[in-house]
Amino acid sequence: MIHHVGYEVQSLTLSGAFYDAVFFALGGRRLYESGESIGWGVDEPLFWVTARAVPKPGYGHVAFRASGRAAVDGAYEAGLANGGSDDGPPGDRPQYGPTYYAAYLRDPDGLKVEIVAGA
Repeated sequence: MIHHVGYEVQSLTLSGAFYDAVFFALGGRRLYESGESIGWGVDEPLFWVTARAVPKPGYGHVAFRASGRAAVDGAYEAGLANGGSDDGPPGDRPQYGPTYYAAYLRDPDGLKVEIVAGA
């Protein structure tokens, strides 16, 4: 059900070292790295940090895996109907992969929720 979790950090170097150690102890490893982000996991990156000079208050998000596009659309509409707000309507997100289809919501407290199908 969880697709991935992401947080903004001030220092990719410091956070990278911290999470490398934590995930190594848990059997995970660094699976992705760019100049702006690092992803850890076992078979695929599930936990991400992204570097920002000043992290946004309340940043971080959880991404829920959906069974398909209809499920993404349905979860998005259900969230809007139950106190959530739009943070990006359902659609293709080719920058994340050729089959990545996602929608973004803010929960009632303003936390970001992503619903994603594809990889």
